[in-house]
Amino acid sequence: MASSTSGRTGVVDQVSYNALVDTHTSIVSAMWINNEIGTIQPIEALASRAHAVGALFHTDAVQAFGKVVIDAKHVPFDMLTISGHKIGAPKGIGAIYIRRGTPIEPLFHGGSQDRGRRPGTENVAAVIGLARAAELAVAEREEEWARLETMRDRLEQRILARIPDAMIHGRNAPGRAPHITSISVPGTDSESMLMALDLRGIGCSAGSACQSGSITPSHVLSAIGVEPDLASSAIRMSLGSLTTDECIDRVAEVFPALVEKAHGMARAG
Repeated sequence: MASSTSGRTGVVDQVSYNALVDTHTSIVSAMWINNEIGTIQPIEALASRAHAVGALFHTDAVQAFGKVVIDAKHVPFDMLTISGHKIGAPKGIGAIYIRRGTPIEPLFHGGSQDRGRRPGTENVAAVIGLARAAELAVAEREEEWARLETMRDRLEQRILARIPDAMIHGRNAPGRAPHITSISVPGTDSESMLMALDLRGIGCSAGSACQSGSITPSHVLSAIGVEPDLASSAIRMSLGSLTTDECIDRVAEVFPALVEKAHGMARAG
């Protein structure tokens, strides 16, 4: 759906989306919350349009679970997937919600687990870990949203105060999750910044983990019209349950200092 994003907000443009999703469409899949810039998609409207043309609708809710209200009774998605590692469960465990009556063809055969949808013995310990993590994520959702949003806003404000020409991607979106911020600074490159941050004990990324090792700018930033040079300078920071005010204060000091150093080296060169 890269061609249907609305400007630099990172949110799907409904008019463009409606033109793309027609009677020839079989299934639509959309991230509920973008994993690089944190923008929240209008999933209810997107799912309704898919159903109007006879298509199934799947949403990747990996970044959304525990952050936004997810109610299958009111939002007409047919399938929804989550991953345990995003909510404190063991790595390698996830879950898929399949609305009753949705046709699913198994990719593997030979066993009757999961109502015949796949063979193989379940990882019971990981399943229990996921279940408990899910309970906690839902119970703590509102409080954690408020805590992370306050820290993210303070981090962004302090960075912009020191680096006025920095760009925070998706900042003008109608809705943005509190645990992701993606920042580009003209005149820097993400690879050098990531190495410098890592040497100071600050772990960030240039995009999503799915794109690790890629030498091309983020496809997400390219899709919303960010120029290649600016996209190549993007740094993605994530906040979570272990993030503290002290963490925010340190990043708010170190990041601008590294940018100033990079600019100084560029002028000297």
